[in-house]
Amino acid sequence: MFKRILIANRGEIACRIIKTARQLGIETVAVYSEADKDALHVEMADTAIHIGPPPAAESYLDIDKIVSACVACGAEAVHPGYGFLSERAAFPIALAKAGIVFIGPNPRAIAAMGAKIESKKAAAAANVSTVPGHLGVIEDEREAVRIADEIGYPVMIKASAGGGGKGMRIVRSAAEVAEGFARARSEAKSSFGDERVFIEKFIIDPRHIEIQVLGDKHGNVIHLGERECSIQRRNQKVIEESPSPLIDALTRERMGAQAVALAKAVGYDSAGTVEFVAGQDKRFYFLEMNTRLQVEHPVTELVTGIDLVEQMIRVAAGERLSIAQRDVKLRGSAIESRIYAEDPYRNFLPSTGRLVKYRPPAERVVDGVTVRNDTGVFEGGEISIYYDPMIAKLVTHAPTREAAISAQASALDAFYVDGIRHNIPFLAALMQHPRWRAGELSTGFIAEEFPEGFSARAPAGATARAMAAVAAAVDHVLGERKRRISGQMAGRPVVRERLRSVWLGGAESRLEVEREAGGIGVRFVSAEGRPGSGPMILLSSPWKPGEPVWQGIIDGAPVAVQVRPILNGFSLFHGGIEAKAFVYTQSESAAARLMPIKVAADTGKTLVCPMPGLVVLIAVTVGQEVKAGETLAIVEAMKMENVLRAERDGVVKAIFAKKGDSLAVDTVILEFE
Repeated sequence: MFKRILIANRGEIACRIIKTARQLGIETVAVYSEADKDALHVEMADTAIHIGPPPAAESYLDIDKIVSACVACGAEAVHPGYGFLSERAAFPIALAKAGIVFIGPNPRAIAAMGAKIESKKAAAAANVSTVPGHLGVIEDEREAVRIADEIGYPVMIKASAGGGGKGMRIVRSAAEVAEGFARARSEAKSSFGDERVFIEKFIIDPRHIEIQVLGDKHGNVIHLGERECSIQRRNQKVIEESPSPLIDALTRERMGAQAVALAKAVGYDSAGTVEFVAGQDKRFYFLEMNTRLQVEHPVTELVTGIDLVEQMIRVAAGERLSIAQRDVKLRGSAIESRIYAEDPYRNFLPSTGRLVKYRPPAERVVDGVTVRNDTGVFEGGEISIYYDPMIAKLVTHAPTREAAISAQASALDAFYVDGIRHNIPFLAALMQHPRWRAGELSTGFIAEEFPEGFSARAPAGATARAMAAVAAAVDHVLGERKRRISGQMAGRPVVRERLRSVWLGGAESRLEVEREAGGIGVRFVSAEGRPGSGPMILLSSPWKPGEPVWQGIIDGAPVAVQVRPILNGFSLFHGGIEAKAFVYTQSESAAARLMPIKVAADTGKTLVCPMPGLVVLIAVTVGQEVKAGETLAIVEAMKMENVLRAERDGVVKAIFAKKGDSLAVDTVILEFE
């Protein structure tokens, strides 16, 4: 077994690898760019080595610098994590020349499977079902249009060396091919240093199912069941689960057998993933093989009880697999949500800045339910513009899929982040979605269910009553605290508040608050307005003023509600719903009804930068007439190119930015007449 390994990565996956290495008694060495000098993985590792400036091409993607760091610290092996150099065959070759072991597959397998074009040819040779398409390298836009016409629309343009949704575009007509081709090539070159792309048929209403494989250096290969990754946005996975609600035992066996056959055909000897696209009829076709550890590996670990990072390390050290196929059993269900620094209310555009508060739910195993949080950030840390926007991976495991989803929903309600925008509201809303809960999934789920994008929902029904009750209870506790610190003489505790009005998301509820045995009772006043006549909700919680999350019991059920103080009230978050709550006396409520409503200013004549980013292209000139839908500018942030289009017809009056400018959020790029 190795004594010291270097981790050629950053963020949550570097922290994840360090945890397993510690359990195995292995010393760890982190590498970091200037942007990551204060990062969590640097603090967690036994040793850390600076390898260059923030751009990945000059630090995490520089093979010579990584090899030099290994030699300098005496590392015997390197774990690449995912992304960066994990699927570059040149990396393990360079390490081998320096006498250093690569904790991953051999370079021949990476070369055969790492490039998507070559992997499809190898899959076809191994009798694995493949998607119809053109596997040759496409030279220009004209050839791309011709090939797409021959295959038939819709088609997918994909980077040969791609992954993580980068360098990938779905096009539905010849008119869209040129821009999709250019954007895919550009993203592929900036993300992977390889601009080659290919085209394949896009399967209608598909599901993304992948098989985890594990091999050793003695010819043994097994599979660890499937993961479903159909909940995607912009071809980027958002939620993953294992097992898939689509796959039955027979289909799992067939998919697993094909995945193992392909792995054996290329001499695969580490952890890897064979990805398939599946129809709703359970027919499946090979997509690609990822020759690395996947982002979503924790769901497989929780349903199988197998530590994949540990297995990778043991296999790299020359050990035989201690697990046979018959030993692999899938127990329960696991759900993973990817928590990203992005604004769900602004079309999921990236958000960067400081994590002013970062309070994830506690990791625990209680009554057969597991909550796990894989992260690489900390409170006070920075979310950088240079790297992937992932904050954490929240994973829950329970005996059933329904229980795992409920645990995930509760954990998301308790996951408190401030300082940047994030997608927790969207993830929490997804957990309540009836189609998701029913397992009726496809890769088009988000586009189909949120065609106009994600927007704030008004609280209603039981959720509204619970949020209103929590607002009243919090106000009651704060009122008691104010009375104690204001110098009032001690007397009987306030058992009952006078009639209160809670304005929640614009709707008004009148209620009474009173002390009850073991908690606080909130009685809603009936429509006739008679006190003591409406339904009662009983709340109990150890919440104290200043705590960001109210966690307690409402009518016997555990509930978490995030509480942020605002002027004259609270901003509450629960179940994917964010709403402002104001608790008034009756006279205050009467005055509030007379207050004018502030209307947002019209910004229709300007194009503003929706997120911090780098200007890649200004596509128009002053005086140019533009039509709705035309490209105005392209801004790159967190390795993704975002096309900004005209929302309406107009004439460009002035341009305030140029290619290469680094812009802050809401910076005006251009103005219309």
